[in-house]
Amino acid sequence: MAINLSTGAPVIRERRLNAILSYNGTASDLNEKSKNAELKCSGRRYGQCSDCQEGCAQSMASFVKGGAVVAHAPIGCFAAGDSVRDNAGRAVTAARKRGEFSNTAICTNIQEKDTVYGGMEKLRKALREAYKRQNPSVIFITTSCASGIIGDDVESVAEEMEDELGVPIVPIACEGFKSKVWSTGFDATFHGILKKIVREPKERKKDVVNIFNFEGTDTFTPLLAKLGLKTNYVVPLATYEELASLSEATCSAQICETLATYISHGLEEKFGVPEVKAPAPYGINWTDGWLHEIARLTDKTDVVEDVIATEHARIAEELEELKKKFEGKTVYILAGDAYTYNLSNLVKDLGLKIAGVTALHHDQKADSGEINILEKLVESAGDIHNFNVCNKQPYEVVKILKKVKPDYLIVRHQGLTVLGYKLGIPTIFEGDANYSIGYDGVIRLGNRLWEAYLTRKFNENVAAHSEFPYTDWWMNEVDDPFYFEKGGKKS
Repeated sequence: MAINLSTGAPVIRERRLNAILSYNGTASDLNEKSKNAELKCSGRRYGQCSDCQEGCAQSMASFVKGGAVVAHAPIGCFAAGDSVRDNAGRAVTAARKRGEFSNTAICTNIQEKDTVYGGMEKLRKALREAYKRQNPSVIFITTSCASGIIGDDVESVAEEMEDELGVPIVPIACEGFKSKVWSTGFDATFHGILKKIVREPKERKKDVVNIFNFEGTDTFTPLLAKLGLKTNYVVPLATYEELASLSEATCSAQICETLATYISHGLEEKFGVPEVKAPAPYGINWTDGWLHEIARLTDKTDVVEDVIATEHARIAEELEELKKKFEGKTVYILAGDAYTYNLSNLVKDLGLKIAGVTALHHDQKADSGEINILEKLVESAGDIHNFNVCNKQPYEVVKILKKVKPDYLIVRHQGLTVLGYKLGIPTIFEGDANYSIGYDGVIRLGNRLWEAYLTRKFNENVAAHSEFPYTDWWMNEVDDPFYFEKGGKKS
């Protein structure tokens, strides 16, 4: 689908990518149904918890170095969102040796009176305060359900205050009620960046690759340096100028399609920067393919084969040792959409059997329409049974894990780690999405999984003294984890 930057917001994922939030079956079945967008994103019959796209939008905007965020929202939305990222920003900046990091996030604190008379004056005051405190290079305004319902004209205020303050002000339309899929918030921030910040290229930097990622270890720089290439990490820690020059890179890649195919596709469509249309570099064969595609786009095909052969040889001995340790072991993976598929492809290289996966949502197609990551996974790792889509519903995940009984659990979100501990399953938190990329990433993940296995007695002790807040009926009498999704009927 073409990206329309004349609008204030991207088309939500339910409509643009036919995203869904619930599924139970096999990887191959989901893949076939996704090709014709057969599945629909219906509302849950029962939901224990969820996230909001406002938080995802704020998390991206608040990581822009030298920027400021004004959340036009009630204080509850601001506190529950992901806007205050200063400590995380400091940690990542230190790890990547990028100097100091500080960001200002201000909330307009919409109250009942404002829902009647409007909150635009509060927004003006908050923008002035953000400018006074931070002297930012750019200010982002994130919207909320409340500001959207009362109809505040955020775009006009942004234009007005941009003239007054003399800095770019980027509206991000991320009202939670618009989309059930919280990843739409990433698209909303990237829509604002494409529309208001990225400029026409002054030159093409033939050795620079845009890498869209969350905060994390700098693992892409040493990998791409083997091809003589440089990384432009975005959005975390990018300055306004680095965002403006996104159009000057030779190509764009990302850690997972869930995060950044919207902006990668937009850069290709609007500014001629090719998107790397290959699975992200998780697992040996996908790293090979990713490097081949980047080499093709950067005229490095003359060196890529030697790099790949050298890397294979370098990790071969340690990889074989890990495979022996994991022989006969199973792993369950619980993470965001495409990142789940990335990790699934990686663990196969360690000799682990995939007991099942739970993706937090599933996009039935990609923005470019030219790569099907789920189909690539089925081709690479074979069909996966116990393949589920579930938007962070612990009551379902607990029953799935009790039924599957994996030897290991890998989770992407920290709050879900406890589910494995309370069931006695050695669990690792894959919070740094960069850490397991490339050839070294396979070895790193294998070593972490083995370390987790060595603590299994601790997990067993935790499980022996833990209880879940669910009834005996749900835990022991109901067999199907998707009981409510199937209308309260037995499968």
